Amino acid sequence: MTPMRMQWKQPSVLPGFGLTMGLTLTYLSLLVLIPLGALGLRASGMGWGEFWAAVSDPRVVASYRLSLATALAAAAVNAVFGLLVAWVLVRYRFPGKRLVDAMVDLPFALPTAVSGITLTTLYAKTGWIGAWLDKVGISVAYTPVGITVALVFIGLPFVVRTLQPALEDLERETEEAAASLGANRWQTFRRVLFPSIWPALLAGFAMALARGLGEYGSVVFISGNLPMKTEIAPLLIVSKLEQYDYAGACAIAVVLLAASFALLLSINVLQGWSRRYQITT
Repeated sequence: MTPMRMQWKQPSVLPGFGLTMGLTLTYLSLLVLIPLGALGLRASGMGWGEFWAAVSDPRVVASYRLSLATALAAAAVNAVFGLLVAWVLVRYRFPGKRLVDAMVDLPFALPTAVSGITLTTLYAKTGWIGAWLDKVGISVAYTPVGITVALVFIGLPFVVRTLQPALEDLERETEEAAASLGANRWQTFRRVLFPSIWPALLAGFAMALARGLGEYGSVVFISGNLPMKTEIAPLLIVSKLEQYDYAGACAIAVVLLAASFALLLSINVLQGWSRRYQITT
């Protein structure tokens, strides 16, 4: 006669699955799903012809192009320099490290309007940095370059904070093993380190890009808001709301939402593929 095995159930700090799942779905529905559903419902009431006319207007298309181009450029810059900042914060010890680490989160703490006004003051032709750049023929404020600078400022923390845990998980032994086998620093980074941090870098790039597509407060001051030149898509949404054109504003917002969702979905697919590739190799 075999003794009965008693199953020990690990106690849970939170309530059971049913209750926590219900609270999670309710919370997400109230804050995310219902507002997004209302946005799509309002846009769908326009009719296809009216919707297409609202989202394909030349002025609106120019704002799409500008928002996407500047967001891509800013995300690419942050992918490079965000990796360098995260590497320094993880791998080196130096005086003032905690201060530098805290400064990375400064764009999260500052109101976007404050950061926009500050960047405009600095990079205008009469500003501290803008005056120096103007002497060499470079204009930043009220140009697409200024929009890119603002998006770099607000997007950097997404890349740094996403990469830091991935860099901390890297084992020094793998680098030492690669060096003992004759690999130089570039080969070690390209073949050993970069494949491990690639999914995190991709995630940070995607979040910075998605944030840049919908950014308004830090961009509206430095862009100059010139139609067909420096007018971003979120500004058009605000303009249509001020004109009580709620349907037109919802139509433009739906396009930006679809673009952000498609970008995040594609990045998640690429991340899954890269993880499977790492396991198989």
